[in-house]
Amino acid sequence: MTPPPSRTAPRWFVAGDLNGFFGLVVDNLSILGFIAMALVGIFGVPAEIVFGRMFPGTALGVLLGNLAYTWMARRLAARTGRDDVTAMPLGLDAPTSIGMALLVLGPAFLAFRADGLDAEAAGIATWQLGMASLVVMGVLKTVLSFAGDWITRVLPRAALLGSIGGAALTLLGFLPLVELLRNPVVGMVTFGLLLYVLVARGSLPVRIPGVLLAFLVGTALYYGLGLAGLGVPGFALPEPVRLSPQLPLPGLGFIDGLPATVPYLPLLLPFGLLMVVGGINVSESARAAGDDYRTRDVLLVEAFSTLAAGLCGGVAQTTPYIGQPAYKQMGARSGYTLLTGLFVGIGGMLGVVAGLVQWLPLAVLAPIIVYVGIGITVQAFEATPARHAPAVVLAFLPSLAYLLGIKLGNPDWISPEHFAALYAQTGAHGLPELAVLVTLGNGFIITAMLWATALVAMVEGRLRAAAGVLLLCAGLSLVGVVHSVDPRGGVYLPWSLDGLRAVIAWQFAGGYAALAALLGLLSLQRMRPR
Repeated sequence: MTPPPSRTAPRWFVAGDLNGFFGLVVDNLSILGFIAMALVGIFGVPAEIVFGRMFPGTALGVLLGNLAYTWMARRLAARTGRDDVTAMPLGLDAPTSIGMALLVLGPAFLAFRADGLDAEAAGIATWQLGMASLVVMGVLKTVLSFAGDWITRVLPRAALLGSIGGAALTLLGFLPLVELLRNPVVGMVTFGLLLYVLVARGSLPVRIPGVLLAFLVGTALYYGLGLAGLGVPGFALPEPVRLSPQLPLPGLGFIDGLPATVPYLPLLLPFGLLMVVGGINVSESARAAGDDYRTRDVLLVEAFSTLAAGLCGGVAQTTPYIGQPAYKQMGARSGYTLLTGLFVGIGGMLGVVAGLVQWLPLAVLAPIIVYVGIGITVQAFEATPARHAPAVVLAFLPSLAYLLGIKLGNPDWISPEHFAALYAQTGAHGLPELAVLVTLGNGFIITAMLWATALVAMVEGRLRAAAGVLLLCAGLSLVGVVHSVDPRGGVYLPWSLDGLRAVIAWQFAGGYAALAALLGLLSLQRMRPR
């Protein structure tokens, strides 16, 4: 007869919680640091707005989510009588948080500036857009929390993981790689040390988390070389932004940002969808490690924390991390999520987190982002059936077009006048090449999902299903959800287009429709057994 569970309350902290705390805090600080470096250093958003307005609400989401997961772990431990239950780790999602900075907030700030707003007014408008974006994704995740299993049945893993894998390879891999190589000594040493401890699983002479060691070595090298006059040109000690404590309270500022979210919906909606699918996978991973959390509870917590962050001024969504079994192997239980939530949440409100982030060099932050991009890309292949690998590769291609669009849209490379006139040109042998690149890149995540879904259906012999997906692509391309002919990626009604823009939109839609018709005809033949 099985003995009844013990009613002894689980311990609040164990030795392994310290390792888990350092690992989870470094993950969150690195993402916050890259967001700040991208917005302030690359796009010129005022630092006071990033650190004083965006960070407190973003940190609040991490606090609320980790408190909820701590409570869930203690409840599971008490119910089962086990003292080895490990809480779900929650933090800022690396791909979508960095994607928000590079693809939504930064470009939006430049657009507001181009519309005549000064830096402060454009920064406030960008902050409100970020808040609204989180509210949109939070509402979407709340609704999809009740349909997570259906989503995973409809969309193959090649589509879900391939689309985010392409973004990870290009935006999290390539762009930060360029940044770390702008300071080669610091960047290469930090990146190489990360690869040694995280990929090669090499041993260290000291018993501290490998990521923390890489950060300490890289930061010391950066400031040591810089102060000795051996660093790269332009080295200077940071000028910390003076911040007063900010208590993020719910407000209605997101309402002013809602209209500005419309052009970015083809990015925001897939961002929210991917977190729901990721939450399902994380729940299964924790269940395999012995901690049976209810999937719907895991999803609702991440949806609630994202929504709360948006209402209180946050700009980056939270998610449960895939590494719950790894934290379990470290010996972490429920104390590490409690410590992380309190440190990031309260530190974000008091300005402590912002102070730490300001001293983290981009050459030290970029390597961890590159590693994250590599890991996500590898997972896209490992978690997908081998015969669907071509669909994963196909899903990578639209992100390459988006990457080229980012670089070609840089005014240091191509004049704004020339870039703005790209749809007024004519091609000698077809549509203008630059216009095709921008059109292919707009809505690239949804495009990647649909392309991979159609190819998986072809591989499995479901030609009519593939034709249906292609017809959906045709319809979405006519309204700009995918292949928007608006350089900013906005949506529209097809009859509002004129000139070459209309030609491009109808040509893309016609291509999808013609291929769908061909597959429909092929489906009428007798299929040979596979």
